Amino acid sequence: MRKPLAIVLLAIFVAMIPSVLPAQEQQLVMQALKQIIPSAPEGHVDYDFANGTAHGTNVFVQYGNASLTADSADMNWQTGEVKADGHVRIEEGQQVWAGEHIRYNLKTRQMQSEEFRTGKPPVFAQGVHLTGDTSNQVYVAQHAYVTTDDVSEPAVRVRSTHIKIVPGKYVEMWNAVLYLDGVPTFYFPYYRRQLGPRANNFNFLPGYRNAYGPFLLSTYTWYLNDAVDGKIHVDYRESRGLGTGPDVNLNLGRWGEANIKYYYLHDEKPDNSTNGTPWTEGIANDRQRVYFGYQATPATNLNVKALVNYQSDPLVLHDFFLSSYANNPQPYSFTEVNKYGNNWSVDALTTPQVNNFFDQIERLPEVQLTGHRQQLLNTPVYYDSSSSAGYYRAYFADTNGPAPLGYSAMRVDSFQQLLLPETFFGWLNVTPRVGGRYTYYGSEIGPGGTNTAANRWVFNTGGEVSFKLSRLWTGATNSLLAVDGLRHVIEPSATYAYVPTPNKTPSQVPQFDTQLPCPELLPIQFPDYNDIDAIDSENVLSFGLRNTFQTKRAGQVENLFDCNVRLDWRLNPNPGQNTLNDLFSSISFRPRTWALLNSQLRYDINGDALNMAFNQLTLTPGERWSWGIGHYYLRNGFLGNGADLITSTLFFRMSDNWGVRATHKINVYTGQLQEQMYTLYRDMRSWTGALSLRYMDNGSGPMDFTVAFTFSLKAAPKTPLGQEAISPYHLVGE
Repeated sequence: MRKPLAIVLLAIFVAMIPSVLPAQEQQLVMQALKQIIPSAPEGHVDYDFANGTAHGTNVFVQYGNASLTADSADMNWQTGEVKADGHVRIEEGQQVWAGEHIRYNLKTRQMQSEEFRTGKPPVFAQGVHLTGDTSNQVYVAQHAYVTTDDVSEPAVRVRSTHIKIVPGKYVEMWNAVLYLDGVPTFYFPYYRRQLGPRANNFNFLPGYRNAYGPFLLSTYTWYLNDAVDGKIHVDYRESRGLGTGPDVNLNLGRWGEANIKYYYLHDEKPDNSTNGTPWTEGIANDRQRVYFGYQATPATNLNVKALVNYQSDPLVLHDFFLSSYANNPQPYSFTEVNKYGNNWSVDALTTPQVNNFFDQIERLPEVQLTGHRQQLLNTPVYYDSSSSAGYYRAYFADTNGPAPLGYSAMRVDSFQQLLLPETFFGWLNVTPRVGGRYTYYGSEIGPGGTNTAANRWVFNTGGEVSFKLSRLWTGATNSLLAVDGLRHVIEPSATYAYVPTPNKTPSQVPQFDTQLPCPELLPIQFPDYNDIDAIDSENVLSFGLRNTFQTKRAGQVENLFDCNVRLDWRLNPNPGQNTLNDLFSSISFRPRTWALLNSQLRYDINGDALNMAFNQLTLTPGERWSWGIGHYYLRNGFLGNGADLITSTLFFRMSDNWGVRATHKINVYTGQLQEQMYTLYRDMRSWTGALSLRYMDNGSGPMDFTVAFTFSLKAAPKTPLGQEAISPYHLVGE
């Protein structure tokens, strides 16, 4: 048994010569391993203490964070140099080097190798005649290649006659050739690639759309450094023309982050919108989009935000950036500065008109001081407030016919409120409140102005009552619903709000912050209700009830069932209002961790009609398949045009390399399949590819048909994992 003896001798040697070896050199360890590869003989180490050398077979060498294993090795204790042969493997941090014959100095980090392999996911390299220094992280080799495949025969690689490697940062190659499955496909006199997730890369998306003809969308992603990166888009659509533009991302440290996007297209057919309906006034050939986003926290409790969305016409997003259009068809622009204190905050907001074809309320600017709820001295009384002042302009676009005339005015508003929260019997929460609001309006200016200067006074009072009850059944179990213990929590509440008729009704003051239709019930208490110019008399009692059932799954508390119900009882309804407002419910049911049912309903009790329904069932039992099916209903006239849609998204992984996703949207009103999209996924080891087909029937114009193929390197994916489930339109170039 030579291995224990070798370790003992090494320990004695290190202990006896502390004056010969510095403290750092004492970390140099060489020992024999039982085996490195199966069936290999047991290793051993022979020490020559007089010359400070050692020779071993099947050895392991450790020095700091660097380690070496090999079939055999000769090491010099004084210089730290190791000559290793056979299955040599060097690990330093996350970087790995491998070869058959490597000379490596553990102290100076100098390395020489005839043949080598190295890698740090997601980039690997192989070549000959390697020399380098791991201290300054620079290596030079000849006849080498770089790949993202961690296999002996990579399908995709770039080979060159001369290569420079800086691990974790970049590689530089001269006389480089791109090989796909062994076939040379492209030549680069000089090639440089960033390593890691911030690597420069190209992405191409070819396809066909009947609104575009054949198209090719190209994106070059570049990274200058940690402060600057971006993308360059060059797109060609056969029937629409050439589109191009850059994206730039700036990381300015304490001064925040900025995102700048510009896109220009000389549209050959600008009047042919992809929704099949020509624009009534015509659209110019030169179509463009400018986006600027900025966010920073330059000082403690100081936030700065800015957003600019410029469009040359109202349909440029719809026609070429459908993902952005789906998120917000009428994006707006603003600049906002927030300063926060312990009990207050100051907010300055500007919302200028950037696009004259959208309705806009301009704030030029608005400054608001908010006093957060705080205790008054040592009394049980609490106080909150909100005061604002600004100059406002209402602009109405005439894109859909004659529009109301615009107007502008000054407004100063101040709201103050006192609250007295108390808890009775240890469980009953009661919070009465009383407050007042004063608002000054300047005379309306502009062609649509009709109201003169006015002073409005508003008084409000009311209160809230709530309590919570719970019960625990520790022994409750159910295998079907995966119940391991059960807790029931019930929270009834009642809120009362009373506002007598103000001295100025909404029709007598400018409408800047006015009440807009909303799928959910609006709050009845101030300052949660913040439609300042729409304030009218109010005498409302709002009832709420929350029921929650919780259980334990995988050691975590999880909501099995959660239901919120609310109903407003108007004791003195205004003209056009019913005594009972709609009944609103929000339900979440999770029978298993991988199954979730969400439901929101709004029911008109007076008219015995369902105003809104949204139901969504999501099943994700594993990586093999997932399915989401939903139903959205909106009664015609409730919030404009009605809707009755059924949506379905099914994903199925057929094998480790193949998968398919099918998405459908059915219009129940018309019985038509409004949208269908199918995507076939292929995992090609180094690459991932997706072939997508989409049909859209908007009820006007021809069917919108698109087929596209997208692919990207796994090491530098085009989109984050799972992004297509949230926004699938990028698969077809939108």
